Amino acid sequence: GTLALDKFGARFESASVAGSTRASYEGAAPSATLNWGTQAQGGVLALPWPAANATLKLAHEGGGKPWAAIRSTAAVPLREAVSAGYRITRTVTAVEQKTAGTWTRGDVLRVRVEVDAQADMTWVVVADPVPAGATVLGSGLARDSQVAQAGQRSPTGAWPAFEERAQEAFRAYYDYAPKGKWSVEYTLRLNQDGEFNLPPTRVEAMYAPDVNGMLPNAPMKVVP
Repeated sequence: GTLALDKFGARFESASVAGSTRASYEGAAPSATLNWGTQAQGGVLALPWPAANATLKLAHEGGGKPWAAIRSTAAVPLREAVSAGYRITRTVTAVEQKTAGTWTRGDVLRVRVEVDAQADMTWVVVADPVPAGATVLGSGLARDSQVAQAGQRSPTGAWPAFEERAQEAFRAYYDYAPKGKWSVEYTLRLNQDGEFNLPPTRVEAMYAPDVNGMLPNAPMKVVP
């Protein structure tokens, strides 16, 4: 592979890139320009979404033949699950619940995230959001409840290299995640009442971010 790339580069990329590259929507503003004199290693040309359908135009003035990788991103609410290498199932079970069917401040719940992977991957992260003010048990702090964690099952199919219990999410990092089904679960105490809009649960290959999976989460209401 290295020899093939060297031969390709010698034939098609022998001339250094110089001049400038411009990206724009055909017949309309805005535009963005990259100057190869000051950015010899290349860079990012970011354009906002157009108000209507438009054709993206790339033009290079100068020597060499630069490559362009085009990606479109948009901050839109996730309505349905996305599976681009990982399929996610999320289950929430009450451990201590004051009123059946209603989450109350002080309740303890258990979250289980099951993943169906289409291929073996290295360095994969599972990120599951938690409502504001909640505490992920298991950090070893004095206020942790060993009784509440008693029924928590160990990870299956793959073992995390590290677990992060942050204020906004629980994250499990895997140095190796095999093809097939594997799961992880954690225990959570609700400390704050209110209605919380949670971002999607996400599984991603850290060094291949296009291999991912996302699952939307419904708003969570916690009463006093």
